[in-house]
Amino acid sequence: MAEYLLRERLGGDGAWEVRSAGLAALSGMPASAAAVATLRESGIGLGSHRSRPLTRELIDAASLIVVMTAGHRNQVTALSPRAIEKTFLLSTFNAAANASDIDDPIGLSLVSYRGVRDEIVAALPGLVAFMNSLQLD
Repeated sequence: MAEYLLRERLGGDGAWEVRSAGLAALSGMPASAAAVATLRESGIGLGSHRSRPLTRELIDAASLIVVMTAGHRNQVTALSPRAIEKTFLLSTFNAAANASDIDDPIGLSLVSYRGVRDEIVAALPGLVAFMNSLQLD
């Protein structure tokens, strides 16, 4: 959901390529029905989404890595220790949050997916401002 919500927030700005990858993802799986329904409520389609596992190559090629949990950050940096400087917890971009994990709602209710969507959306203005500041350098 975060990938598509960020793409929507960035609009047509082609300065950033936004891609997601999962630490426990199987390659080529569609988004869950609950994720599809949740983003459909926001006018965003997930029909073309297919999962991909995170690899060292993806990490090394990325300019910025945004993770949902501190555990994810630890796993990313275990795969590529140099990634520590470009890996950030999404909730740190939400001034109203306490930089906590945004848990994966997989297997939970639609209400849980909506809550995660809303946490992601709340962090996006700060994330986009940070991304814009990186472009200026």
